[in-house]
Amino acid sequence: MGVFVFLPLVLPLTAWPIARLAEQHLHPRTATRLLTAVAAVMALCSTVCLALVMVVGTAQLPGNPLPDGWSDPEVRAAVPYDEIVGKAAIPALCAVVAASARALWRHGRVRRRAHRALAGLPGTGVAVLPDDVPYAYALPGGRRDRVVVSTALLDCLEPGERRALFAHERAHLAAGHHRFLLAVRLAALANPFLRPLRTAVAYTAERWADETAARTVGDRRTVATAIGKAALVSRGTPVSTLAGLAAPGPVPRRVAALLGPAPAVRTWPPVFTSVGLAAWGAAAGTAVSAMSSADAAVTMFLILRTATPL
Repeated sequence: MGVFVFLPLVLPLTAWPIARLAEQHLHPRTATRLLTAVAAVMALCSTVCLALVMVVGTAQLPGNPLPDGWSDPEVRAAVPYDEIVGKAAIPALCAVVAASARALWRHGRVRRRAHRALAGLPGTGVAVLPDDVPYAYALPGGRRDRVVVSTALLDCLEPGERRALFAHERAHLAAGHHRFLLAVRLAALANPFLRPLRTAVAYTAERWADETAARTVGDRRTVATAIGKAALVSRGTPVSTLAGLAAPGPVPRRVAALLGPAPAVRTWPPVFTSVGLAAWGAAAGTAVSAMSSADAAVTMFLILRTATPL
């Protein structure tokens, strides 16, 4: 495997330019899907390689449960500096697994609590809660997807702005934005170099819902006003993987984008532009990461198979 086993751990750096440029130059829908796909593949590849290095490190420990042949010099020679990186990979992978499990548990717990809180209400697509705290968010799952909004937030908005709010939240549910947000959150936990992509997707998912709401309402300025008002009074969503009108982030940029013309819809940016080059760079980094992790996995499998006595 050689040093190629370490490539997927650092190749997420190739996605940093597209994470910055996609929010500015791509349609929010295209940017969200592209960045999520890149983050998910790179996170999987880096985790696979981390697990392969961990196997070498675990085989060196006294009393390890792995076959004795896996600690042979031939196996250890597959990873450079095996004594250091092999043992370092053990706590690193354990930290990734623990952090991901905690994030999934918290996400599921918040959703279950939210659904239980709505159990006594009519089974409509909108749940209006009598609450003095302003908030609104899209709650997927359960018997049906629902938009949850407090009376305090509705009281702050005009009728047209309320329509914009509901259109925005329904757009989150229709496009499944919670899945994109959860995927990039787990990817960032698996590899810290992917955090810029998580931040970018949190923004582009909101922009995607903004544009959908603007088309539904037919007035971009009304949607911009609703976002600005909600951001000033709302406390946001109960967990970062649930989407909402006043989600934390660069709200002024969202408002400014809505006050301008609608973004052009492109499936892929032109090649000879800054965003096009960044997109191809991220695509190349993702491809190399996938090939490196696949090659390392196959090589390690063959080495371990040879080292394991029949």
